[in-house]
Amino acid sequence: MNIIEAIININYWSILVAGLSTLFLGNLWYSPILFGRKWMELTGFTPEEIRDTSNIPVILSSSFITSILSAFALAMFLGPESNALFGMFAGFMIAVFWITTSKLNNVLFEKQKTGLFLIHAGYDIVSYLIMGAIIGAWH
Repeated sequence: MNIIEAIININYWSILVAGLSTLFLGNLWYSPILFGRKWMELTGFTPEEIRDTSNIPVILSSSFITSILSAFALAMFLGPESNALFGMFAGFMIAVFWITTSKLNNVLFEKQKTGLFLIHAGYDIVSYLIMGAIIGAWH
């Protein structure tokens, strides 16, 4: 299969759902239910700053676009013969060995807060596991 056929044969509904899943996960992950309070403490945000919704449309639309691009790349990587288990495995490997290692270099050289890295890395790992499962299972 050539690249054009691969792009044509992608299940774009799975990419859309996988992209949306990251927004739902992020809403939960960075909420007070899970890591929102610690994230605010480590970033120095105040509740008033979080409640300022003037930038929310730009932030959410930009985040959704980047999630769609990530889901598209993951779908291309997985190919048409994948399944949920392989999708989760690939998502995990990508998140741990590409994304978080890259972010860890920034944390180390810029002397960023380790706790903040762990919150973000955890989100990346779980979101790529979910995206991989969705795309892998739904060809």
